[in-house]
Amino acid sequence: MKEMTQNERLDLLVEEFKEDSVQYRNLETPGDTEGKKRILRSLMNIRMPKMMPASVLRGQDEYLQGRIRENGIVTLNEIPTIADQGSRHEFADKLSIWQGDITRLAVDAIVNAANSQMLGCFVPMHTCIDNCIHTFAGIQLRAECDRQMKKLRAEFGPDYEQPTAIPMLTDGYNLPAKKVVHIVGPIVQGILTKDLEQDLSDCYKNTLDLCLENGLKSVAFCCISTGVFHFPNRRAAEIAVKTVADWMKQHPAAMERVIFNVFKDEDKAYYEAELQ
Repeated sequence: MKEMTQNERLDLLVEEFKEDSVQYRNLETPGDTEGKKRILRSLMNIRMPKMMPASVLRGQDEYLQGRIRENGIVTLNEIPTIADQGSRHEFADKLSIWQGDITRLAVDAIVNAANSQMLGCFVPMHTCIDNCIHTFAGIQLRAECDRQMKKLRAEFGPDYEQPTAIPMLTDGYNLPAKKVVHIVGPIVQGILTKDLEQDLSDCYKNTLDLCLENGLKSVAFCCISTGVFHFPNRRAAEIAVKTVADWMKQHPAAMERVIFNVFKDEDKAYYEAELQ
């Protein structure tokens, strides 16, 4: 049997996800490829965790893996350390700054800036990292997060929400990364306090502790709590670098690589200043 093309997979998935949504079953499908991609991503974004036929999941997985290959998978060997760039930091041979899309990284774990519901971003086509990670992992990721949250609610009550700085580990599914660490960062509403700074530090420390417990040797951190959570970018970078360095002093052989993944030029400059 002839293998389906990406466009054929896309056409089928759009119709399957429209049918699955019920509400958008009669939505007119755009004629162009980019329009179809937007419709599919939007339908995936708004979808509550529930069963999906295995044949549709296989098609989704093939399509997403194709999309990720098109975007370009980045391996650890392709990411220079800061030592390669002339840094004299104590852990220069184990630290990297990498600017780009975290969903491209083939590492043991990537870190997702999650919300306290831990189910991903439901806003169609939103550009936040939570949305991007869930989109390219596939709908299985939200389903796993839902299963873990249901277990926690069974233990702690129906109103349970994930506390700040307590990481949750899931599979990466269609992502190049093996695992995803989901963590809720502190939200700054007004003045930045010492408690909020400690919460952010705990996000990094607790994530590294989780990696150590699960034998994960490489991790890519996003800029936790910056952006919509309003943590000042420069101070966030200072805390991230100090916390990671302090942790590595206590566990010198635990990690092969810690990557500070940045998207904005501003954040790249802050991390470069901290890691000279």
